[in-house]
Amino acid sequence: MPHSVTPPDDAPSPFTVENPVAAQTTSRECTSTIDNGPAQGDVDVPMLDATGPSTKESMASKEKHEDLFAGMDSDDDDDDEFPSSAAPAKKVEKLEDLFAGMDSDDDDDDDEYPNSAAPAKKEISSSPYLSSSPPGAGVAVQGSDPEVMRAFYQRLFPWRYLFQWLNHSPTPTNDFGHREFAFTLQNDAYLRYQSFQTSDLLRKDVLRLMPSRFEIGPVYTTNPRDRKTLRNSTGFKPLSKELCFDIDLTDYDEIRTCCDKANICNKCWQFITMAIKVVDVALREDFGFKHIMWVYSGRRGAHAWVCDKKARVMTDQKRRAIANYLEVIRGGAQSGKKVNLRRPLHPHLSRSLDILKSHFAEDVLEAQDPWNSNERAEALLKLLPDAKLTDALRKKWASSPGRPSTSKWADIDVVAKSGVNKKLDTRALLYAKQDIVLEYTYPRLDIEVSKKLNHLLKSPFVVHPGTGRVCVPIDVRNLEDFDPLSVPTVSQLVREIDAWTGPENEAGQAPVQDWEKTSLKPHIERFRSFVIRLMKDERDPKDKVKRGRAEDGPDAMQF
Repeated sequence: MPHSVTPPDDAPSPFTVENPVAAQTTSRECTSTIDNGPAQGDVDVPMLDATGPSTKESMASKEKHEDLFAGMDSDDDDDDEFPSSAAPAKKVEKLEDLFAGMDSDDDDDDDEYPNSAAPAKKEISSSPYLSSSPPGAGVAVQGSDPEVMRAFYQRLFPWRYLFQWLNHSPTPTNDFGHREFAFTLQNDAYLRYQSFQTSDLLRKDVLRLMPSRFEIGPVYTTNPRDRKTLRNSTGFKPLSKELCFDIDLTDYDEIRTCCDKANICNKCWQFITMAIKVVDVALREDFGFKHIMWVYSGRRGAHAWVCDKKARVMTDQKRRAIANYLEVIRGGAQSGKKVNLRRPLHPHLSRSLDILKSHFAEDVLEAQDPWNSNERAEALLKLLPDAKLTDALRKKWASSPGRPSTSKWADIDVVAKSGVNKKLDTRALLYAKQDIVLEYTYPRLDIEVSKKLNHLLKSPFVVHPGTGRVCVPIDVRNLEDFDPLSVPTVSQLVREIDAWTGPENEAGQAPVQDWEKTSLKPHIERFRSFVIRLMKDERDPKDKVKRGRAEDGPDAMQF
């Protein structure tokens, strides 16, 4: 994807003397992969290929769409051991009340930690063409207009919370000071190995360079700016970075019928919703991760940032193991059958199937109607295991042009039970139907993003240059309510500041910050709450001990 970079193995060494800007203007390739040394965190990676029967009986199947999925739950495992990610989330106590004063650094010296809503010396208004243009006009340029972008970075971007998120503390540490940032400049030059001791220095450099976006890389052994001054070049290597996942709707082009390429709508966005549900529950329940932030990419996808310390310090080998554990869809658009699973299904796959069945019926069969034409129906027939069955289905559908996909899916069982082939292997047919459901609903991950410690990924809250939309966090507790087409654009936010009519401040209250005057407010508040919880866990040793005991307890998941 254009917003992320993985270094090739044959990339040039970063230790040769070169102009950091000029050298990157035509290439976005990173440095060669560097050995990370011994493992610094322990994460047990469950084995996906089950070799024996599950320890539980079959999972309870959902009653909804029963006739569409007759007999498909025979390999599912017990719901008590692997609860569905679609289950209601536990109510979280308001942490701001528990840890009052945690965000007290808002009162610190603004020179070191500037308030993102600090009053500008000169009032900045929306560009005239943006306010007078009809809806949809200027979308391609609103994310790169210098005046609008400067207003956004000066008045709206949550610099303080971004610093605390990456620093894991209100006061500066090497977690931020040795962190790599990469800027994509307006002329498409790519400036790597930038680092900053404080959020104020990062903010000033962004305002000076006005990049179209910036990306976040790993924490290194030393300041990335000083890498060329080291006598021993092998002393410069990545130490830690969040475990990241990338989901892009272009990887669903062969199965979505409503849109293609960079275009999206609420119908095909449901593929992202399904993916988040499956991946999020696996990361939490199978690996024990707690601090997972999902972020809208600004156009057609979503990114996951797993911020737990044990995830940040994982080696490339462990990152690859987790990525492979979650990878089920294999092969490109022309590779034919993309899901080939061993039976009995691994508990993760049984749980995923349970989560995805209702989505398959509603969001795939009904909304996408993926087999509405004879040509598309052939793709379905190729996934079935019996030749006589497929011939009978082909004839039936040819006599009923325009037959919807919901009916064609039901026809499989009807024709199979009609005795078209007395030697039909019903178990093989059941497994094939399960594989089809997973092929059309299971997450299609760009796993290369997850495999490397030194991979860079677009920062939350930057503006997508093509759509002008802000990359905001997604509330996983209300996934169904997230609408990517209603995410605020940068020009809309600047207009909302200008249109603000509320009080600037009240007696005894802090001044109203600019982001609080806009539709960005709930997104920044969600980010702030996430950061508070992360910092609380980072500095509370008692909580670490409790979580460690829980993970090692008698109910800990074993593979």
